[in-house]
This record gives sequence, C-alpha cells and structure tokens, in this order.
Amino acid sequence: MEKDAMAKELSKLIDIRTDFLDFLDKNIPKKTNGIEYDFSGNPTLDAKAVYEHFFKLDYQARKLRGFLVGALDLKAE
Repeated sequence: MEKDAMAKELSKLIDIRTDFLDFLDKNIPKKTNGIEYDFSGNPTLDAKAVYEHFFKLDYQARKLRGFLVGALDLKAE
C-alpha cells in the first residue's frame, strides 16, 4: 500500500478516536483536573452507543495494522 493511502487510513483512525472521545466527554463528567473522567457518580452510558464507537475504532485499528504488517513485511501475531 502506498504512503498516501496509509496516511488516509491513519487519518480515519484519528477521526474515529476523536469521535469516541467526544462521545465520552458529552456523557461523563471530568474530575477537577479536567483530564480524568469522574466515574464516582456512576454515570450511565448507552452500551450500544459505546460499542458502536469502540467497534469503529477497533475495526479501523485492525485495518491499519493489516496494511502496516504488509507494508513493513512483518509477521502478524
């Protein structure tokens, strides 16, 4: 796979990760440090929505991994 195509797939991964983090930011408060999520109030999340975000992220990561394994002539483990 050529460099431009790999960069495009990596960009997709970053966009999907950003969408997932935006979802978490909208649904889970953060601690006063503004970095860590605050689970002390036991926030409830829509499990299906969480899974949909995770699946997209995982799928894209596995897709990119396959391209990298082939491009770098690595052994897939």
